Parts: sequence; structure tokens; C-alpha cells
Amino acid sequence: MQQDILINWSPQETRVAVVENGAVQELHVERTLERGLVGNVYLGKVSRVLPGMQSAFIDIGLERAAFLHVADVWQRQEGGEAPMFARKDAPQVPIEKQVFEGQALMVQVIKDPIGTKGARLSTQISIAGRLLVFLPQDDHVGVSQKIPAAERDALRARLQALVGSKASGGGGGFILRTNGEDSTDAELAEDIAYLRKTWARTKEASLRLPPMSLLHQDLSLLQRVLRDLVGEQTTSIRIDSHEQFAGLRAFGREFMPAAEPKLQHYKGERPIFDLYSIDEEIARALGRRVDLKSGGYLIVDQTEALTTIDVNTGGFVGARNFDETIFKTNLEAAGAIARQLRLRNLGGIIIVDFIDMAQPAHQEAVLAEFRKQLARDRVKTMAGGFSQLGLVEMTRKRTRESLAHMLCEPCPACQGRGALKTARSVAYDILREILREARQFHPREFRVVAAPQVVELLLDEESQHLAGLSDFIGKPISLQSESAMGQEQFDIVLL
Repeated sequence: MQQDILINWSPQETRVAVVENGAVQELHVERTLERGLVGNVYLGKVSRVLPGMQSAFIDIGLERAAFLHVADVWQRQEGGEAPMFARKDAPQVPIEKQVFEGQALMVQVIKDPIGTKGARLSTQISIAGRLLVFLPQDDHVGVSQKIPAAERDALRARLQALVGSKASGGGGGFILRTNGEDSTDAELAEDIAYLRKTWARTKEASLRLPPMSLLHQDLSLLQRVLRDLVGEQTTSIRIDSHEQFAGLRAFGREFMPAAEPKLQHYKGERPIFDLYSIDEEIARALGRRVDLKSGGYLIVDQTEALTTIDVNTGGFVGARNFDETIFKTNLEAAGAIARQLRLRNLGGIIIVDFIDMAQPAHQEAVLAEFRKQLARDRVKTMAGGFSQLGLVEMTRKRTRESLAHMLCEPCPACQGRGALKTARSVAYDILREILREARQFHPREFRVVAAPQVVELLLDEESQHLAGLSDFIGKPISLQSESAMGQEQFDIVLL
């Protein structure tokens, strides 16, 4: 499978598309003014401790206080000059015995602020490098679960020897990343030294800077492309900015030498995203409906609590019988759903409503295909089996806002509901409001200011009801059309 990475850079925004065999698989967007916070380390200040919720609010200098749950507090052990940290399986100490209001606390963002929720924090710091993840508060040496099980023990022993050698200096734990599987001892030792140097700089800043200061910032999206997205299957990394190309090549030469030769400066006249119609793909990723090649389609609805995905046969009638039609549609949908989760960066609880299948063998085949497609995701996913209602429940780890939340905002007319009251419903609301106000106030006249379509309805089809209300309250009612008003908006002016 061939993979190309396209980078469209502008001073205000960086956009990255991962294309496999001509199809867009992932989209990443980072805006200069809205750069993500995941991975950043702050010196926070505890603003409030909530024993009932076993959590605390930490001020890290953002608009909203960040959230720290007791499960994300790396518990300190008693004794010893240097601070030690207990294992996560140790008995949980209540949060009110671990942190207190006004305390300065080093924390790391593990989830960006999403919607009305503040950032989620952890006191366990981890710093990602090119080949390794450094855990300065731990002594654990581990290997990524994505590396084949047969190779893990040998890699763990090799890493343990490197970490424990005198030449490496210092303590801390390390986890070998997937792209470090084939690295040499020299490359690993170099990454160990870089990560320990970064941690020493972070620790020094925590002693020097005041609370609510940024101590360590994760790499930019451009740099994370080389660190996280490039693999053996990547054939090229094309970027349309000469200045950023030069900076990225220097970064790659120092930290990711295997990725540096794949970098190319795109000089074509057409915008780089036009090569694979990526802007059109972004537009489709913001819509509810996703058409399948067979004629079926998906309906994707994203809410604050969860995301629902409904599979429909649509116009697909190509199979020999109805069961085969449903089976083929569900098989195609399994791959399309996994791709949409990556494209849209959907996270949290996801409910998939495949078309009902009568044969258990078909259910097992669709579920196996779905899990196979999910296994390609860089983000952790977990899918259950079919429920009694024929639904598949799954989760996808959410660390950053979805594509829709990043690029869109709620409709000012419907406030994100996706529906508006009809003009007739609004007209009846107006009549009820006039009657309510007539019982409290006694003006000379009532004037209704509303959208043109509502005023037109009151003057035409509902004129009899309006006249009857005027006679009943004994006051004249005048109408004023206001084109700037939405269909649900209106004002009753007392004259």
C-alpha cells in the first residue's frame, strides 16, 4: 500500500492529508491561533478541589479551568528524598489528600478543551520522541502493543540494557514506539539523551517560572508529520511552502533521518490539495450523508454524548437476493465507516446501526471486516459485537476536537438543532404571547416585529385569527417585517 502525505501551509493554517492508493484516509488541521494543547506541560495552580467528584480544577492560564481526576493523579509514595510515584494499581488515595487549593502542580494536557469542557490533565508526564516515549516519574521499560508479540521481549531487554547503562545517565522509564522497532542502539541512545535533556529543561523551568506558565510545548503539526505519520509505506511528503520545506528538512535531518529523503517541495501551478480533490473530500466529511460506491449510503450524526452511524441500502440492488444485497452493503460500509472516523476525527462512544442480517455468518464476516479496518487507525479503538438490537457499540479515543467542531460552528438560526419551527408555529407563538402580555399590560397598541415569511402568513392565511385576537383584547395589533430576523425570532413592542 502506497502512502503520500500532502501538506498545504499558509501563515494562518496548516493542513495535512494522508492519501493511500489515491484515496484520502486522514485529515489534520492546525490553526496558528488555535493550536492544540495535547502534550503541553504546564505549571498549574489548583483553584478548587471537589471531594464529591474526586477531581480538581487547575488553572493553567486558559479561558476555562482544566480538569484533573483522581485517576490521573500519579500518587506519591511516602519516604525517600526524591519524589517517587506509586503504580496505578495501588490503592487509590482520595484527591483531597493529594492536592490542595493554591498548590502549584506540574500537569500535562491529555485532552484538548472540547465544547464547554475544559482541558483534561494528568500529573504523569510523558514526553514523546522520534523512537521512544519518556516517562520521567517511572522506571518502567515497555514496548508498543502494535509491535508483534514475538519480538517484544527481545526489544524490551535491549532497551532495558540501554536505559540502565552508565552512558545513558539519569533515571526514568521508556516505551519503544512502533517506528523504533528497527532502530539501532545508537539511534535509541540519541533519542534517550534528547528526551532526558528536554525533561531537564522542563524541570528547570518549573522552578524558575510562576504558576500558570507553559513549561514544555509539543511539536507543531508539521513536525508531528515526520514523527507520527511517516512509515515504511510512505513514498513521498510534499509541501507547498519553500520556507517550511527548508525548516522541515533541517528538523528531519536532525531527528528523523529516515523520513528526510522523502520530503519534496511541491512547485506545481495547481494548489497541492487539488491533486486528489481534497477540498471536496473535506466538504463531504462535514456532511451527514456519505454515499457508497454500491449505491448504499451512511448517515452520520454527531452529538455531544455520542456519534451514531446508520447504514442504508439506498439504490443498491445488484446482488442475487435480498440477503446478499444487505451483506455486500454492510461489508462496504464497514470500510467506509472506519475511514470516516479517521477523516472526521470522531471520538468517544460511537453506535453503528448496520442493516439487519438474518445469517450469523454474515454478522461475523461484517464484524471481522470492521475490526480489520479499525486496526489501521493510529488512534486507539475498541469495538464490541452485535447487541440484541443489532447495533455495534465502539469507542475511539478522543484527544482533539473533531473536524466538524474545528471548521464549523452551530447554525445561528437553529442553534445546532438542525431544524426550525415552521412559520405557522411561530405565528401561533406570537398570538399566544400577545394574549399573555395583554393580561399584564394595557398599552395603546401591540406591534409585532417578525421575519417577512411570518408577517406574510399573519396577513394572509392567519389574518382571521389575528383580527379575532385584536377584537378579544380590545387593542389594535400592527405588523412590521424585519428581514434581518431569523424565522423563529420576533418581538412584541408595546406602544
